[in-house]
Amino acid sequence: MTEMQFNIIGITGFARPACLLVSSASLFQSRIILEYKSRSVNLKDSPSAIMDVMSLEIKPGSYFKVSADGIDEQEALQAIAKTLTDAY
Repeated sequence: MTEMQFNIIGITGFARPACLLVSSASLFQSRIILEYKSRSVNLKDSPSAIMDVMSLEIKPGSYFKVSADGIDEQEALQAIAKTLTDAY
């Protein structure tokens, strides 16, 4: 299992990044979980994943963790990091 911590620095909402995260996660075989304030969301649990991420109400300045477990976990987290960097 591999994990990375992210910080939301944008002042806009989290709807667009949530969509991009779920879309990016769907490209990989690994199980990918977003954790925030002791709650977790399976980013590959479509179609509810986007709404589940939005329900976490991640605010600017907040930190959250994404973990991946599987054959392509390294690539998955690198893609998610790039997705978040490009989103902001």
